[in-house]
Amino acid sequence: MFNINTFARRNMLRLLALGGLGYSKCSWFQSLAVNASDSIKRQKSVIMLWMNGGPATIDLWDLKPNHKNGGPFREIGTAVPGIKISEHLPNLSRYMNEFVIIRSMATREGDHRRARIVGLTGYTPQGAIQFPALGSLVSHEFSLPDSNLPGFVSIGGREDGEIGGGFLGPRFSPFVVGSGSRNGGNLPAADDLKVHNLDLPRDVTQSNFKNRLKMLSDLEKDFDKGKNHSVVETLKTATDRAIRLMRPEAASAFHLEEEKEKLRDSYGRTSFGQGCLLARRLVERGVSFVEVALDGWDTHTNNFTSVQRLSTILDAGFSALMKDLRERGLLQDTLIVCQGEFGRTPRINGNKGRDHWPASWAAVMAGGGIKGGQVIGKTSNDGTSVESKPTRTSDLIATVVKAVGIDPMKQNMSNVSRPIRIADPNGKPIQEIF
Repeated sequence: MFNINTFARRNMLRLLALGGLGYSKCSWFQSLAVNASDSIKRQKSVIMLWMNGGPATIDLWDLKPNHKNGGPFREIGTAVPGIKISEHLPNLSRYMNEFVIIRSMATREGDHRRARIVGLTGYTPQGAIQFPALGSLVSHEFSLPDSNLPGFVSIGGREDGEIGGGFLGPRFSPFVVGSGSRNGGNLPAADDLKVHNLDLPRDVTQSNFKNRLKMLSDLEKDFDKGKNHSVVETLKTATDRAIRLMRPEAASAFHLEEEKEKLRDSYGRTSFGQGCLLARRLVERGVSFVEVALDGWDTHTNNFTSVQRLSTILDAGFSALMKDLRERGLLQDTLIVCQGEFGRTPRINGNKGRDHWPASWAAVMAGGGIKGGQVIGKTSNDGTSVESKPTRTSDLIATVVKAVGIDPMKQNMSNVSRPIRIADPNGKPIQEIF
């Protein structure tokens, strides 16, 4: 299978090998080498594993087994001596040398909606400014205009009207696939992740289809005159995206049945597990940003029963994704981020649950060329506060974009004619991971 990342690296090596043949006499060679190097950096992708509802990270990545807040779960060792995680993440423990666990996330928003907006944009809502999602920002920087696949795909967990392209426009809004992750990731994946209506009706030939598209274009030539520009742009974007996705090479990206049954089993036959597999297929084809959501983490009651079940789903999908990306040579160029909108209270409530808690929680990063095998920050023995390296959402966003080669301080013009930086200027990338 053609892989643009492999192609770029291979040709860069050829350029470097040929450098001695005339580098000093050919000024264009240096420019060509620089451009080739820049194109390599632009091939990085992001997969966001979004734990919707706010996961109890104290039961996943930062256990407190010697405190009453710790609950019944035990720690297990990992591939990195001294780093321990939940007993219910045994497969992920083998990949700890690729992971950075940020145990010092300290944020403010404890309301699901507002925390979700901040977590997915890096900005607190401000008046009329339509902040774009992180996926929209990354796809805006990296997507190729002639690509048949959208630059930003969201798998499960999104609803109509949620954070999208914002002031970058509808072209950079996510293409949404499935909704099963909203139900705890357990719907039959074959039904949940299908993209319908990508094939032509039986009685419509390619020639008929092209003629219909030309007729549509002729009818719409003057449609946008005197109309609301944003509405027209949205309609045109939707039409263009649908037409591109119907092309065989694009539609095939969503055909999970092309994968071996054994591989599909390894991801877990859940909508989240198969969503992770779909994410691999998409980044393999050059998609810049893929979101895969796993819902069910709002565990106000029976936290430990729910977290154990969800951990099993997360462990299978996430670990299979790591293995698959590594074996295909894609892990170095694919940054994986696993987080929710906040954490949950260290104190266990009367319903054996944990409530909303943004003050101290954890997020995980892996792949993408970052320096794995380490923990950033520390929480107190009872888990209620951050004792070192406090990290805000703006810091995490700045870290993610820098890790894939985007300048966090680059500006885009907003819908209120005010330049807005990709990451909040108060956000500082976590230097230890680079």
